[in-house]
Amino acid sequence: MNIGIDISPLKSGHYLQHRVRGTGFYLQNLKESLKGEDKNNSYIFYDRSTSIPGNIDLIHIPYFEPFFITLPIIKKVKTIVTVHDLTPLVFSKNFPSGIKGKLKWNIQKLLLKQADAIITDSNSSKKDIVQYTGISANKISVVYLAAGEEFKKLEIGNWKLEIGKRYGLPEKFALCVGDVTWNKNLPRLIKAAIKADVPLVMVGKALVEKDFDKNNPWNQDLVEVQKLAENKKIIRLGFVPTDDLVALYNLAKVFIMPSLYEGFGLPILEAMACGCPVLTSKEGSIPEVAGNAAFYVDAYSVDSITEGIKKVFEDKKLQEELSEEGIKQAKKFSWKKTAENTISVYQQVLKL
Repeated sequence: MNIGIDISPLKSGHYLQHRVRGTGFYLQNLKESLKGEDKNNSYIFYDRSTSIPGNIDLIHIPYFEPFFITLPIIKKVKTIVTVHDLTPLVFSKNFPSGIKGKLKWNIQKLLLKQADAIITDSNSSKKDIVQYTGISANKISVVYLAAGEEFKKLEIGNWKLEIGKRYGLPEKFALCVGDVTWNKNLPRLIKAAIKADVPLVMVGKALVEKDFDKNNPWNQDLVEVQKLAENKKIIRLGFVPTDDLVALYNLAKVFIMPSLYEGFGLPILEAMACGCPVLTSKEGSIPEVAGNAAFYVDAYSVDSITEGIKKVFEDKKLQEELSEEGIKQAKKFSWKKTAENTISVYQQVLKL
């Protein structure tokens, strides 16, 4: 069978501006893992600037946005859509859509209902899709993601000094990685790090952006974060290459992700795969991903996050335990499994 996969976000980032790294990472790894695992089907990768090849038996659109039209208006062949999460709908007060956004959501919802199957990253997201679209749970398959193979514990070497000098890092620090949307909870995290007197290294493209709409409700956390980050204990690196990110995970005393909600939470697995102790919350899908291998805090309490940071940052035994358990937990997820489970959905739709 010929399977077409729309990889538009790899070609044009404007489709998913709030998830550039996450969506791009998913698409790239899905592309490579499917080619490596599936010897029975042929894959054709295209983007929306080109017409869909005529000999396609199935289309997979591996990205979705509720407030933008990302699905084809006219469905010509069997279609599968990946919906990573519906966070903006779950927390509509924090992610206002406006009149145009609501209209587009109604269109997107109708188009999504026409899909032959839906793939999502977690059971938490599956419940949201059922609740906010009315689509039957039987039509939705949970396919977990995984950290890339490059995320691993590094051997001792000169890289530690090199990375430290390159980014001006303190000897000991906590690390956070990701976007600056409301659900990431960064204002509370920064306040907690300052209160705990622990240096916090922050990685993410949006963290250092200057040219953005400061009046847009979606950007209010970014405005607050940039003010709070003027503290000397807060080190904003912006975007970093993958090799450097792996090194940062390896160097950090603790990785912190106290999110108010996640559809999956991929950086948690990346940190765990690198042997970095993880401090996180129990919101959304996070317990599905982190299991018993993380130190949990109350995402809505600065004091809880502060005490958690102090505990993990200062307790070497706890760090070792979390590191060991995290490596085991990360190994439960792999792109081989992601590819196999995705192919299984293809087969169900094609009735192979």
